[in-house]
Amino acid sequence: MPPIQTLLAFVAASAVLIAIPGPSVLFVIGRSIALGRRAGVLSVVGNALGNIPAILATAFGIGALVASSIVAFTVLKIIGAAYLVWLGIQAIRHRHDHVAAPSRVPTSRWTLLRQGFVVGVTNPKTIAFFVAVLPQFVDPHAGAVWLQLLVLGLIFQVLAVTCDSIWAVAAGTARTWFARSPKRLSTLSGTGGFMMIGLGGALALTGAKS
Repeated sequence: MPPIQTLLAFVAASAVLIAIPGPSVLFVIGRSIALGRRAGVLSVVGNALGNIPAILATAFGIGALVASSIVAFTVLKIIGAAYLVWLGIQAIRHRHDHVAAPSRVPTSRWTLLRQGFVVGVTNPKTIAFFVAVLPQFVDPHAGAVWLQLLVLGLIFQVLAVTCDSIWAVAAGTARTWFARSPKRLSTLSGTGGFMMIGLGGALALTGAKS
């Protein structure tokens, strides 16, 4: 296990990074606006589960191999970007479906979890982040390096889930408030879809290793 001072430094650094809205936050906000709080929170959980393979890959050394391969990195980036764009298009197409009964989300729990998982597992920035940042807080003299990386990755996940859930609830609450006007709700659902499309486009245009 890393020393307590190292863990505290890692928590502080992670909190700062997580507080800055990035791809995961924008995805969650987009889902919450398009489908409501429940969908947003389930997307958070699914996205977090999708990050687990990246944590394991980093802990056991595979992450470094993927991060050093432009081909593997680019393939993951394109798949993730395309999926986000597809989700955004679906949100825009069905933006009127939630007007009649805004409190109901005609999407199953498992579907929402699966969609969030796909976004999380195909986000190459996750592996890049873990490979670049986690090793900075590892003490070779504090025990097995793979175990330290695993612990740090899981701590980051707990912090990320907490922060992203707050974003999801806030965005979903704003959606409920706007739902008093059917036209506003349709506009908000469409806005959530455009956010996901924009996020997918930004991910696709990101430099190969940025």
